[in-house]
Amino acid sequence: MRLLHLPAHEYRRERWRNERGWTREIHRHPEGAADWQWRASIAEIDQDAPFSPFPGCDRELVLLAGEGMHLQFEDGERERVPMMPPHDRLRFAGERALHAELVNGPTHDFNLIWRRDALEATLLHRPLVGAMVFFAEPGVTWLVHLMQGTAHVKDLARPLRLAQGDSLLMTHDPAGPSRRILDGGGELLLAKLSPV
Repeated sequence: MRLLHLPAHEYRRERWRNERGWTREIHRHPEGAADWQWRASIAEIDQDAPFSPFPGCDRELVLLAGEGMHLQFEDGERERVPMMPPHDRLRFAGERALHAELVNGPTHDFNLIWRRDALEATLLHRPLVGAMVFFAEPGVTWLVHLMQGTAHVKDLARPLRLAQGDSLLMTHDPAGPSRRILDGGGELLLAKLSPV
C-alpha cells in the first residue's frame, strides 16, 4: 500500500462555493483537479448559513468540535436534523438544499463528498487502542483522520507519525506491501472509497 501523510498544518483553507463559510481541504482525488471524484475537508461554520449544493454527489458530515447545529432541509416537509456533541453525523444527497442553524457558536465538521456514479463510500468512527491493520484491495482507498490522540505506521524504514488532526491516505500499490499497521491511541475517522 502506498502512503501519503497529510499534516493538519498543510490543509488548504478556501471559501465555500457560496462564499458563506470556510473549509480546510484535507485531500481531493484526483489531487488538484477541479473535477474531482471525492474530497475530504473540515468545514468551519461560524454563522447560520446555507450549504453549497453538490449535484451528483453524496455527502457525510461528522461534528468534530463546537456546541452543534440544526440542519434545516428545504425539500419535502422541511426536515430539521440535529447535529449534537460529541460527534453526531449525517449522510445526505449533495443536491438537497439545506441551511445550518448554529446552537451556540462555531462548529468544525468533517465533510466527505463523493460522486455517486463513480464511488461507494463508507465512513467509520472508531477508537484506536493499539494496532489496527489495513489490507490492500485493488481500487480501494483508505483515508484515516486522527480526531484525537497520536498514531504511527509500523514497519517503515523512516517513522511516519500522525498528530491530532492529521490524516493519512492509503492506496493500493501492486508493488508494495499487502498491508499496513497503524498503532497508537485515540479516535479515528476511517473513510473507505471503492469504485462502483
